[in-house]
Amino acid sequence: MPERNFTIEGIDPIDFYGVANSNFNRICTLSPKLKLVARGSTVKAVGDDESLERFEKRLDSLFQYCSKYGHISPEVIDQIFSGGLSDRPEHENNDKDILVYGNNGLIVKARSDNQERLVRLSEKNDLMFAIGPAGSGKTYTAIALAVRALKNKEVKRIILTRPAVEAGEKLGFLPGDMKEKLDPYLQPLYDALNDMIPAAKLSKYLEEGTVQIAPLAYMRGRTLDNAFVILDEAQNTTLPQIKMFLTRMGRNAKFIVTGDITQIDLPRPADSGLIEAVKLLGGIEGIATVEFDTNDIIRHRLVKHIVTAFETSKKEKKSNNL
Repeated sequence: MPERNFTIEGIDPIDFYGVANSNFNRICTLSPKLKLVARGSTVKAVGDDESLERFEKRLDSLFQYCSKYGHISPEVIDQIFSGGLSDRPEHENNDKDILVYGNNGLIVKARSDNQERLVRLSEKNDLMFAIGPAGSGKTYTAIALAVRALKNKEVKRIILTRPAVEAGEKLGFLPGDMKEKLDPYLQPLYDALNDMIPAAKLSKYLEEGTVQIAPLAYMRGRTLDNAFVILDEAQNTTLPQIKMFLTRMGRNAKFIVTGDITQIDLPRPADSGLIEAVKLLGGIEGIATVEFDTNDIIRHRLVKHIVTAFETSKKEKKSNNL
C-alpha cells in the first residue's frame, strides 16, 4: 500500500496532537480509510492514493490553522476533516484576499491597490512586469503568488533569480566560494521565502530543487517548464540578458519580472534593458505591466518620504541642467 510521511513544522507536536493524543485520535477516527502512525514530529499515513491526497490537503489546512491561531480544537478538526471546510473559521471563509498563511501566524496578502492589481492580472497573464520604488512590495507579492501556486500544485517548482551586479563591491574581493560570494545578492529572496514556508520544508525544497534561487547567468540554456519564475532587480539587466531570460519560458510557466528603474547599478544606466523590454512587449496578449508608486510603499513610514525626497531632487537636477 502507498504511504506518505508528513512533518509537523513550526508547531509544537504537543499542541498539535493534543493532551493524551486527543486531537490525533480524532484525526484517526475521521480518516477511516488510512492507517495513521505518529512518531515525534512525523505522521505516517498508509492507504490508497486518493485517500492520501485528500488527507494531505486536510492536514495542510490543519497545519495552517494551528500556525495562525496557535491551537486546534476538536471542532476545528471536525470542520476540516469531516466537512472538508477551509482551515479558516466560518466568518472568514469568504476572505479570498489571503495569498499565503506564513510562519508564526503571518498572513500574506495584497496591501495596496497596485499589489492587488498584480494579483488580479497574474491570474490572466503568464508574463507580468512589476515596476516601482523600493518598499512597494512588488517582489514580496510576486513571491507570495509563487508560493501559493506551489502549494496549490499549479506548478512543480519556484525559480527566483537576480542579476549579480556589483553594487560598490567587487565579487573577487569578497570572501568564500562562489555561492558565498553570490548569496548576499540573493538574500532578500531567501528572506521572503522564510516568511512564507516553514524552515524545514524550505530546506527540503531547496535541496530537492523544488525551490531554486540562482543568479541570472545560471538561466542560460534552460527551458523552464511547470514553474513560477521571478526575475528580481531586472533594472540591472541589459536588453540581451532580459531577452535571454524571457525566452526561457516553457510550458505551464508563469513569469514575473520586477525592477526599480530609479536604482540602476549598471556602469552605464542607459544599458538597462527593462524599460525597453516593457515597451517592446506592451501590446502582446498574455503580457501585462503594473507600475507601483510611493503610495504602495509599506515599509517604515519614513521610507515613502525618503523615496519622494530623492525623486524630487533628481527632477530638480534634471530641470536645472536643461
